[in-house]
Amino acid sequence: MLADKITKDNIETMVMNFYRRVLKDDLVGPYFIEELGDDMDNKYWQPHLKRLVDFWESVVQGDTSYKRNPFTPHMMMEDLNLEVFERWLKLFFETVDEVYEPQIADRFKERSNTIAGNFMRNLGLV
Repeated sequence: MLADKITKDNIETMVMNFYRRVLKDDLVGPYFIEELGDDMDNKYWQPHLKRLVDFWESVVQGDTSYKRNPFTPHMMMEDLNLEVFERWLKLFFETVDEVYEPQIADRFKERSNTIAGNFMRNLGLV
């Protein structure tokens, strides 16, 4: 059953499902595996996943628990390109469509499109 409201629990489900999908992807996965490894239960992934739950909760709910700059880590990643961002968005959209009802999934999609667009512009990719 698709979620008809946004909760911290279903944001966590979405984040976990998304990164499981990412790790299987041949284009996006290597960026995360290089930084965090291929086991989402390890000591590197766990704080990252918590930060991402907090991030998405702040983005779609206005929660203030996320206090970091999400762009900074992307500045240090070599070889990021437009294709990687487009694939990231495709995987993200597929995931939110599997977790949320369409009107809620669209909120995540709209926000992720804006964020990715800003990142790509700031990295000089578009």
